[in-house]
Amino acid sequence: MGTALSYLRIPALATSGLAALGSSLLYFKQNDIIYPASIPAGSRTEVPTPDQFGLQDAESITFPTPDDEVLHAYLLRPSEPSLKKNVTLVTFHGNAGNVGHRLPIGKVLSESLGCHVFMVEYRGYGLSTGAPDENGLSIDAQTALDYVRNHPELRKTTLVLYGQSLGGAVAVKLLQTNEQVGDIAAVILENTFLSIRKMIPAVMPAAKYLTPFCHQRWDSESTLAKVKDKSIPILFLSGARDEIVPASMMKQLYDVCPTRKIWRTFPNGHHNSTVAEPGYFDAIWEFLVQDALGLDGIPNLEKREIDVDEDDLWS
Repeated sequence: MGTALSYLRIPALATSGLAALGSSLLYFKQNDIIYPASIPAGSRTEVPTPDQFGLQDAESITFPTPDDEVLHAYLLRPSEPSLKKNVTLVTFHGNAGNVGHRLPIGKVLSESLGCHVFMVEYRGYGLSTGAPDENGLSIDAQTALDYVRNHPELRKTTLVLYGQSLGGAVAVKLLQTNEQVGDIAAVILENTFLSIRKMIPAVMPAAKYLTPFCHQRWDSESTLAKVKDKSIPILFLSGARDEIVPASMMKQLYDVCPTRKIWRTFPNGHHNSTVAEPGYFDAIWEFLVQDALGLDGIPNLEKREIDVDEDDLWS
């Protein structure tokens, strides 16, 4: 195995390449650029498995979507749930690699924080069928949430959405379309952009005139502002040295958020290494206990190493 950062360092939106393309290529090929599911090589067929990371109580799951695709996911179970109420984190990954590349993150969330972790793989990624686009990923997210809602083991747990980069945009959209159901307890967003159209001039100002050709919008800024339930807590995890999504963009997303919100910044965090910064998982733990569950005080957590070293990640 190599290290995680060799995969996780792949730009979350491939924005430099996006901005450099001509308008025709941008319009017709943007799905291939925004969703590089085949990068790194082998990502569509070689999906790391939980046992490679010593995860024993884990399950590989496939389930259908309403439009006849088949999604792949991993369910990681904690050996001893650390929280008084069971929590299920429904996780949405970034735009490159596959769900297996995020298993080191899932391992900390499951083993150290004691959560159930449902890690879904979008259509066109890893072992899931189909081809990705904004509408399709939105269907996938809804299907995954509904699957968890109806799962005999998970349906009575506290549901928390957790999205990294593109996955944050997926989580925001899912929250906005499901808030009336009332079963999403909280949301965690890491290094998420305002919209893809705003990403283009942010990275390459000269390409700002190409934004009208971008039909994959992921407009998290306006979607988040539409959330009506002000009681839903949202944790914003921002890498101050993010070289893909400007940290200022993450702050703007925080500012427009109308719900209860918590801001945590990591001074040395880059786009794909913020997760490895000291205190990252401590911030999630405190958020789950205090904000998602509303427990008094912070229970003592008999945790192993709660931070992830970059060399322990496999990307």
